[in-house]
Amino acid sequence: MKKDEKSPLKFETLSDAHRVFGLPQPKHPLISMINGAPAWPGLHQSSQQHVLGFYKISYKPKLGGKLKYGQGYYDFDAGGLLFASPGQVMGSVENGEVVCSQYTLLIHPDYFLGYSLAKKVKQYGFFSYTANEGLHLSDQEKETIISVFKMIDEELNSRIDDLSHDVIISQIGLLLTYADRFYKRQFITRKAVSSNLLQQLEGVLETYFADERSLSAGIPTVHYLAEKLNLSPSYLSDMLRSLTGQNAQQHIHQKLIEKAKESLSTTSLSVSEVAYQLGFEHPQSFSKLFKTKTNLSPLEFRRSFN
Repeated sequence: MKKDEKSPLKFETLSDAHRVFGLPQPKHPLISMINGAPAWPGLHQSSQQHVLGFYKISYKPKLGGKLKYGQGYYDFDAGGLLFASPGQVMGSVENGEVVCSQYTLLIHPDYFLGYSLAKKVKQYGFFSYTANEGLHLSDQEKETIISVFKMIDEELNSRIDDLSHDVIISQIGLLLTYADRFYKRQFITRKAVSSNLLQQLEGVLETYFADERSLSAGIPTVHYLAEKLNLSPSYLSDMLRSLTGQNAQQHIHQKLIEKAKESLSTTSLSVSEVAYQLGFEHPQSFSKLFKTKTNLSPLEFRRSFN
């Protein structure tokens, strides 16, 4: 029985979530706007973990004072946006503090069917960010975001006609476009923190290969790096892309090529031995990656030094 009580709640439909949190049933089965419910604990933080069957976008007037990046903290005491996608497990409150949402938009994936946004929404990395990677808004940005929420809310509560769905889809697209723009701004304005993150990443990779962890654990993964830096994989990739133009996977590949060049030019290890040393299970995979990145095979590269 105790095991069942600790199992995450599953919200397959918007009605499930509304019912559990004591809210009126949604007017539309596939989309719902929850506007200013001070007594409602908030879908992003509840007393029990829960799994979403829909997208969630919440504006919270206060996200908390300290935002963690890697091993450091960045002071920020303003509100912002939090995003979640279907299948995500939402965490419970650890410190007992609940921060209510001013606006929360819930959207079932089926609402996007037949629209290009059905595919595009999956390309936004911020739907996989964790709570401490939320979008912090300036006063002007906050006004912009709230104005879009109000437009969606008004449309959902106005007369339904043949164009209602098209209008709301456009408004959701506008909200996501603004979020994408403001996240890019956030990466830029916190460049000092981001640069420190890049240094930490380099240190993690250097230690990984120096300790020969690759021999037992294989090629370092994006999830491994993100865990070491206390970030979500999506946030790590997006932040790296803003700094270097490369995502986390590309960064790993670049490091692998650097290490491969070092071994091929300074040791007598065979190509297979170099591949296994770097964590490749199959030497052919190593050779293919090396050729793709350098336009030379490992042997051709080695011969260029003789």
